[in-house]
Amino acid sequence: MSFFDAMNTSASGLSAQRLRMDVIADNIANVNTTRTSEGGPYQRSRVIMRPRGDKWKFKSHFLPEALKNEIGNGVRVLKVEKDATPPRMKFDPTHPDAIDFGPKKGYVEMPNVNIVEEMVDMISATRAYEANVSLMSSSKQMFNRALEIGLR
Repeated sequence: MSFFDAMNTSASGLSAQRLRMDVIADNIANVNTTRTSEGGPYQRSRVIMRPRGDKWKFKSHFLPEALKNEIGNGVRVLKVEKDATPPRMKFDPTHPDAIDFGPKKGYVEMPNVNIVEEMVDMISATRAYEANVSLMSSSKQMFNRALEIGLR
């Protein structure tokens, strides 16, 4: 693995986790949005990621020989999709978006955003981002040290 391969792999993770944090922040910001331009309550979004390229297994000297033939290329974002879970129902007959008739009269359709789940996802994305920053820093130090050794 060359210096630029390590940096590109880490950079792909940084950009993917940054997008993930932006989507999570958008979900948290819209936790009480009951009316959108599409109609209905806000729907939670989530980021779908996939390993970049066909080869996605990380090459390591500690793996059995059968697994050593592939190397990691990073990650790419496939899409940002809406979560299809149904909205939460909250009883509030005074709300302007409350249902006026039927068996759900007085209920308001609230976004399907669970703040606890979003915070756990935010912590996970932050840790993954930090891990990629650490990988970049370690790679840079390792290659600088290799250059120093080569100059002696």
